[in-house]
Amino acid sequence: MDPLSFFKCLSDQTRLTCLMLLQQEGELCVCELMEALQESQPKISRHLAQLRKFDLLSDRRQGQWVFYSINPSLASWAKRVLEETLLSNESQIQDCLNNLALMRSRPNRQQACC
Repeated sequence: MDPLSFFKCLSDQTRLTCLMLLQQEGELCVCELMEALQESQPKISRHLAQLRKFDLLSDRRQGQWVFYSINPSLASWAKRVLEETLLSNESQIQDCLNNLALMRSRPNRQQACC
């Protein structure tokens, strides 16, 4: 992982929030991120593509749905940055977590999503 690319990814509010939510929740699909951030599917997908491009995210397909998580093979220093960022700034994503908690029909990881 190139540190400059890593920190550039973190410099955008949407990408940073997505990473913090994924760090907190473990795995989310696009529809959950849309609900949490109150953003459109194209915007969320564009930011997820950027994070995947730099190998910050892993994805898992389940039927037609894609679930995202922090890449488990991410460099240990980068994982520590994400962990510490979340621990020190959980209040920054509280509204997003509240939105997610209010989401109806959250996807079941064993069944089809949304």
